[in-house]
Amino acid sequence: MANASILRTETFGIADRFAALIQDLQERRARRKLFRDTLNEMSALGDRELRDLGLSRSQLRSVAWEHAYNGK
Repeated sequence: MANASILRTETFGIADRFAALIQDLQERRARRKLFRDTLNEMSALGDRELRDLGLSRSQLRSVAWEHAYNGK
């Protein structure tokens, strides 16, 4: 009997799996929104402002990606 209770606490029920799925989707949505917002803000900058930051327009997507997905 002791083994059965140990196994039961280690497995996840369908409700736990569903909750984990929902949380994962919310985190993905938040990161995607951060990426879009960052890209939109940097795209609104003028060429001179980008040059002052040491960036070119071709780098904006990679910088926004780095901020959203690797910046944690």
